[in-house]
Formats: sequence, C-alpha cells, structure tokens
Amino acid sequence: MTPSRKAVIDVGTNSVKLLVAEVAPDGVRPVLEQSEQTRLGRGFYETHVLLSDAIAQTARAVAAFTRAAREHGASTVRVLATSAARDAVNRANLIDAIEQASGLKVEIISGEEEAELVFRGVITDPKLDGRKLLILDVGGGSTEFIVGAGKHHQFRQSFDIGTVRLLERLRPADPPSKQDLANCRARLSEFFAKEIVPIMAPSLEDRAAVTLVGTGGTTTILARIEKQLRGFQRDEIEGTVISRERIGYWMEKLWSLAVAQRREITGVPGSRADIIPMGVAIYEAVMEQFGFGEVFVSTRGLRFGALMSDE
Repeated sequence: MTPSRKAVIDVGTNSVKLLVAEVAPDGVRPVLEQSEQTRLGRGFYETHVLLSDAIAQTARAVAAFTRAAREHGASTVRVLATSAARDAVNRANLIDAIEQASGLKVEIISGEEEAELVFRGVITDPKLDGRKLLILDVGGGSTEFIVGAGKHHQFRQSFDIGTVRLLERLRPADPPSKQDLANCRARLSEFFAKEIVPIMAPSLEDRAAVTLVGTGGTTTILARIEKQLRGFQRDEIEGTVISRERIGYWMEKLWSLAVAQRREITGVPGSRADIIPMGVAIYEAVMEQFGFGEVFVSTRGLRFGALMSDE
C-alpha cells in the first residue's frame, strides 16, 4: 500500500506543534516537524479564561503550520486541541479564531481520547513491542497516564497536573528557594496520594514487569541535556534511558538556578526554561511513588497516534 502524506497540528497548553508524515499501516515516517510556544494557558488556572492575545498568537501559529503542511504535500490536516482548550469557559473564542485563521475544523479532544492517541503513537516503536508499559505524557495543563501491553489498554486517564498549571500554582522565586522546592514536592506528593495512586495502583501490581515510558517535552529536553544536543534530533533522543539518579540530579540542579541560568544549559530551549523544573518534578514523583528506576524516552505520542488513527 502506498503511504499517504498527512499532517496533524497539536494545540497544547504551552505550545503548538506540527507533524507532517508519510503514513502507512505499519508506521509513521516524519517529513516535517515544527513547534512554536504560544503559552495558551498563561494566566488561565484562576479564571479558566483564555487570554485574547494568547488566542491570537495560537491562531497565527496554526495558520502558519497549515500553510507549511500544504506546502509539504499533506493531503489532510487535523487540528487537535487539548487541556487548556477543553477546560476553558471561552473555548468558542479559540475555535473561532483558529478556524478563521486556518480554514480548518478544530477537534477538542477529551483527556481519555488524548491518552488513547498517546498510547497508539508510542507503541509504534518496535523496541517497545511486547512490553507492559506505563506511558507518561506530561503536558502544560495535564498529564496522561496509560498502562497497557501490545495494542491493549488496561488503564488510561488524564490528570489535572502539568508544567504550566504547576508553575502558576506554585509561583516559585527566581531562582527558586529551597522552600519552593519543598513546596513543589509536598504538593505533588499530596496530589499523587489523593488523586493518582488509589486509581493506578491496581494496574501496577507487578511493577517489576512494567517499563516507564516518557513522551512529550520534558523527557525530550532531559534527553537533549544528557546528550548535549542543541536541537531536536529524533534519532539521538528516541530510546534514551534516564535513570532515577539522573532525574534526581537534574531536579536539584534546575531548582537551584534562575531561569536565565537554565537557558545556558545545552539542551534547554530558552522558551521552556521556566517550566522544565516542573516537568522533572512530575517525573521524580512518579518514579518515587511507584518505584521506577529509569524512564525510556519516546519521541512518539499524540501526533503519531492521531495520524495512525486515520488509517
């Protein structure tokens, strides 16, 4: 069967991302990938109202990515919006702005749908074939937890914990104080104990047989830091294994630095220097709560799954 060229635009809480790829029943081959941080969820979590300038910036990014997808021969372009869009009281304003700017229909997907697409994308990696997985996708507004093996899910759920959401709730100093770090760990410990562990524990009884997989910005950036990569290099990042000890090291390191200092670390994108400590904190909490010794980094996820689901 001849592969078809398709595109998906992912409108997240922190950034808008484009994937154009050759899609066939046996997998996805990326042709073009782009990302622009628009911080759609900034100032969002007290009012649940998307700011007009964030909406406008996001709509412009989607329109630009739509043009790029067409220029690279995409026959179809899907626009998917996630956490901030689905929680916003003025989501209609966002939909209207994107549709007017790009001419495309916006699909606001539920947390459950988001988790399912992430799972479908990650399992396209043959290195994970046959393993039981806990897939973690840390986004700006939510984190998706998916447990499964092969093509079958045992558990999937989206929780209201993410990098932008956590940053806006904690509002640490710059640089953060030791108390800021302690507050972050305490908040996550409480959230996990109350919201996540009771629901997930039954799916992770045989923990030793489960591989923790991280997909999304946080683990991609950690892999870049570990390998001293200045840009996104999929082949180098895919399959990187980061130990619990290294997560702990970067947790302490990143939480000791000002935002400007984090920008000087090779591998840290300047636009994400403020939120990367929050993402690392979430991974640290998962590894401590469930006893994982390492995390396998996947560059596949929502966008891969969305393209595969069209087949």
